[in-house]
Amino acid sequence: MEHTKGTSLGDTIALVGQSFLGTPYVEKTLEVGDTETLVVNFGGLDCTTFVENVMAFSLMLQNQQKDFEEFTENLETVRYRNGDLDGYPSRLHYFTEWIRNNEKKGLVKDITAELGGVELEKPINFMGTHRNLYPFLASDENFEAMLTVEKQIAKEKLCYLPKDQIESKEHLIKSGDVLALATSIKGLDVTHTGIAIHQPDGRLHLLHASSKNGEVEISELPLADYLKNIKSNIGIIVARPTLLSL
Repeated sequence: MEHTKGTSLGDTIALVGQSFLGTPYVEKTLEVGDTETLVVNFGGLDCTTFVENVMAFSLMLQNQQKDFEEFTENLETVRYRNGDLDGYPSRLHYFTEWIRNNEKKGLVKDITAELGGVELEKPINFMGTHRNLYPFLASDENFEAMLTVEKQIAKEKLCYLPKDQIESKEHLIKSGDVLALATSIKGLDVTHTGIAIHQPDGRLHLLHASSKNGEVEISELPLADYLKNIKSNIGIIVARPTLLSL
């Protein structure tokens, strides 16, 4: 697949995303071994690793890269704080921090506020308050480091587009935009992520690794209708890929 002239970056990202259609959904693919390593797994993806792999391949296309080593460098850049793998706490576990940090790298731009998003002040501390759910947090060093990360995240406001406004704004969201599903669940910012894709029905759908259906798919329902079935969902965060950093 080549990023040809006349193909927008967003369309390229959507095409890369569709190349993963049918790939099995597998959770916790990064929780392997005793120490944090750069896990590359094309055989099973969760919602976040799907987005990260799509971004890493799209960077390859943009920069005309062909080597696997270049892919892994891109993946590390996208997945870790400031692009440096330095233990478990350096991974961007909270997706709002993932967006903010990748915005600093020049890879995406959070456009939620421009779409009419509203601010929400909410403590993001799910990992710190649910230590038992995360095997790597059995380490006191990792746990203390994650508490520090959560304190930094607490200084930021969460901006989201309420779900009752999505249908009226979906024409402003482009195929290839990264979508994060904001949640009312205590301590969490986001429960799911995927890629925006406009379909022949004229509506905006979600291209994502679905835990419910067990594979990478395009949502059968338009995004606005899909979210109506998720009680804890309060809306979306939209990050537009720019992929300028490398």
